[in-house]
Amino acid sequence: MSQQVQQEGYFGEFGGSFVPPELQEVLNYLSEQFYKFKDDPEFKEELRYYLREYVGRENPLTYAERLTEAWGGAKIYLKREDLNHTGAHKINNAIGQILLAKRMGAKRIIAETGAGQHGVATATACAMFNMECVIYMGAEDTRRQALNVFRMELLGATVVPVHKGQGRLKDAVDEALDDLVRNYKNTFYLLGSAVGPHPFPTMVKHFQSIISEESKRQIIEKEGRLPDAVLACAGGGSNAIGAFAHYIDEPSVRLIGVEPDQAPSLTQGVPSILHGFKCLVLLDEEGQPKKTYSIAAGLDYPGIGPEHSHLKVTGRAEYATVTNEEVLEAFQELSRVEGIIPALESAHAVAYAKKLAPTMSRDRILIVNLSGRGDKDVEQVFHMLHK
Repeated sequence: MSQQVQQEGYFGEFGGSFVPPELQEVLNYLSEQFYKFKDDPEFKEELRYYLREYVGRENPLTYAERLTEAWGGAKIYLKREDLNHTGAHKINNAIGQILLAKRMGAKRIIAETGAGQHGVATATACAMFNMECVIYMGAEDTRRQALNVFRMELLGATVVPVHKGQGRLKDAVDEALDDLVRNYKNTFYLLGSAVGPHPFPTMVKHFQSIISEESKRQIIEKEGRLPDAVLACAGGGSNAIGAFAHYIDEPSVRLIGVEPDQAPSLTQGVPSILHGFKCLVLLDEEGQPKKTYSIAAGLDYPGIGPEHSHLKVTGRAEYATVTNEEVLEAFQELSRVEGIIPALESAHAVAYAKKLAPTMSRDRILIVNLSGRGDKDVEQVFHMLHK
């Protein structure tokens, strides 16, 4: 895809910016500043500094030897985003965007969050750079992820429960966008996933592409070649697009996104406009975004990033679903066999890897992006397993 098309915010037919004129002016300025700084040597050096000294990168690409033996077939490698400061991939993007916000003179940061990991990452970055922080979170998700709500408040953020709609991630995004329209003169929206109007999907991919930049180099060092497939869970799509980014132009590498079977935006969605951009969306009989559910709050979204929509339609990436039962089984098995408790979101990718690996020969290689750790989920899983 040409740089020109990228700058206009489209991936094939998907993407764009469908927002009120006053907000479009803000997004145009944001886009201009992003392209100005993203390749600026000083900005890149500062970003690398914080990723190294604060986030703890680079993180390992761990060979899951016992899991490989248990499943048979392909070798399993885990890209350990769970080892980042704050426990997930979200901090990569939060640090990148807050450095941009600082250069733009922003004093107030807003964000949306589902499982709470992006909220925690944003609150962490705001604490470090002494900025006001407001996090919108669905009321249902504040209940499911009460520990992350406390973490955000501990870090100095104001958490605003959103009661309208289903009280989930989509509704939190609605509220955050409304806030930006009202307060765009002094507010920077630190969007957490690869969704929203341009330039957000391109920005988030840029900051999350560190995942595949590292894993590509690491797998060549370890195995002398590229993997046969890269797997990642897909909700809004930020960890997946980061895990895929440096492999998109490597046709020998399969790219596999894994969704909840109750929120299958990529496997069942149709082209539509959601939150100011065009993507594959789950619609109900009235043409409205469908109510979705996932035991993983971070995947509970009726749409998907525009680049994922494009990768799906063109066939460059594959997307599959797994059931809640398969996810819970994978959550427990990875914990037992490798001593790594994954986030419920990440366990979706693990669950599909469990089905795929045995169908492949022992000389094949799978990289599973372990997008986060499961500390936030253990109480929820405890209750689900002990009903």
